[in-house]
Amino acid sequence: MPLVPSYIETLAPYQAGRSAAEVCREYGLERAVKLGSNENPLGPSPHALRAISAALSTLGQYPSGGKELRTALAARFGVRPENVITGSGSEGILSNIIRTFLCDGDEVLTAEPTFIGFRVLAQSRGVTYRTVPLLNWRIDPLRLAGAVNERTKIIYLANPNSPTGTIFTRTEFEAFHSRIPERVLIILDEAYYEYVSHRAEYPDSLFYRHDNVITLRTFSKAYGLAGARIGYGFAHETLISNLLKVKLPFEPSSLAEAAAIAALEDTGWLAATLDANAAGLALVTRELQSLGIHTLPSCANFIMTLWPDAQSAEGVVENLLQAGIIVRPLRAFGVPNGVRITIGTPDDNNQLISAMSRILQQESLLCS
Repeated sequence: MPLVPSYIETLAPYQAGRSAAEVCREYGLERAVKLGSNENPLGPSPHALRAISAALSTLGQYPSGGKELRTALAARFGVRPENVITGSGSEGILSNIIRTFLCDGDEVLTAEPTFIGFRVLAQSRGVTYRTVPLLNWRIDPLRLAGAVNERTKIIYLANPNSPTGTIFTRTEFEAFHSRIPERVLIILDEAYYEYVSHRAEYPDSLFYRHDNVITLRTFSKAYGLAGARIGYGFAHETLISNLLKVKLPFEPSSLAEAAAIAALEDTGWLAATLDANAAGLALVTRELQSLGIHTLPSCANFIMTLWPDAQSAEGVVENLLQAGIIVRPLRAFGVPNGVRITIGTPDDNNQLISAMSRILQQESLLCS
């Protein structure tokens, strides 16, 4: 019997985006702009930074396990603490969901392409991982409903989806949910919720309160706390109580919890973040399209671009790296001709546009 199961040996680990320091060393640059990991270019709220500083004196003590943050989130979103779970990013909670609810012989179902972290976690459990294709670069919930079989245990839906930035609507979700058996657990990953929650057509999962739905959200994106690794989820108290049996008892860290509570209270910083992103998204989309680049309509803090082929996509990524701009190639997501670009500060965005214009003048990247 092998020491390592075959489904682990053959598993490709999730590859994080490249860091600015790494790119500067490799290309001999003094500065690099990181537009590859969908981080908040404004960074965390000053209130969150002060909360971290104040919490440093507690590092000799074990954290509470997220109790204070669960209470704060329950008050903010009108639920009970028993309906809330916290963890090391939404991926940490996702990992606990996989461990808690999947049994041998179960299957998971999702769309493709989507967040590859879910694929890694699901396949690490050794269960069957099935996908249905997007429709016009959007998740089609009814396609997923039609693919459910007697072994389907979990359906994963990212809304907005990454790497596309597209959403499915309330009408689509309601039609989908009416076709899903109660025994099937639906994960709604709303990592980019803050960027799209104002849209009337967006199906905010908390509006529905279905017993077989788990909502995942994070402080990594709009709240600018990616390095703190802090996320949260909402679900029926029975689901939460079972997840609490599996999660690490002292997760999240005391610093992350303090930062998240302070960030949640700083509504002005969040509003400034969303305003800056909306302006940057409109500018970058308009300018890239004016250069003849195919972009998908995005409801998040990034834009997915499509190129004639994989070689063209790889060429633009490499040329941008040489110019000190980090973007995300999408071969690992199953889109070899795709490149994802995060919205940055106004200076970052202008630098991207100028570099892209120069590259397209020098190269034949748009020629099919």
